[in-house]
Amino acid sequence: MTVRVVLRHALAVFAIGGLLSGWLSAPAGAEPVSAPVDVPAPAEGVPPPPDGAVESTPPAVTETPDGWRLELAAKDETQSPVAPLTTALSTREYVVGGTYTGSLTGPGDGEPPAGMLEVGYEIGCGIDMSTSNGVSLTGTAGINPSIGLIGTDFISPFPEGLVPGVGANIAGGITVGLKPGLVNVVSVTKKEFTGAEPWVMVSNFRVRIDGCVGESFIRSFAFLSRTTDMSEAIVAWYGVTKKI
Repeated sequence: MTVRVVLRHALAVFAIGGLLSGWLSAPAGAEPVSAPVDVPAPAEGVPPPPDGAVESTPPAVTETPDGWRLELAAKDETQSPVAPLTTALSTREYVVGGTYTGSLTGPGDGEPPAGMLEVGYEIGCGIDMSTSNGVSLTGTAGINPSIGLIGTDFISPFPEGLVPGVGANIAGGITVGLKPGLVNVVSVTKKEFTGAEPWVMVSNFRVRIDGCVGESFIRSFAFLSRTTDMSEAIVAWYGVTKKI
């Protein structure tokens, strides 16, 4: 009986000592150690997206009454704002790029389709200052001569008590001519083609607008047309709107 009691006391002292030892050895303010988390490594052979990468919208498709199908899409788009060469705060300039592809499929009548593929960009400006007076100074100035009476002795050629006086009024101000925003359309190219799969590639192309105050928005566009002697069909595609 005595041996059992001694063993119980020894085990209790050993357990308390282990807890105290762990508590004293832990640094103050130490966070509990968590299990390591496996972080997946980036896929090999996959390059990072380019600067200013923009996700393209789904392809635009239309079908003509004579059985032709026109499809227009884009990929690898980039749109990056850059400092303008004029260093003007009212100028917006961008470096853009992308590949725009068209597809024309229809009845095999022996003649390849022909038409035009146009690619460009739309830049929207919140406040337009290009077609107004801009910043201008306004002011008025005038002189008002007068004759007044004073109560002191004064030697003058005028009757006694009359002294001439001159008063002036000067006023000035600054006016800023602003107009509601507008959309600037910048056409990069208009490619005439003969064939079923036209395409246009744009790389490191600069577009800019002047007289813009506040936020600006940019998006790409493309128009694909099929032209014959009797008809013309056009499908339009618009990219994602990016706010700068």
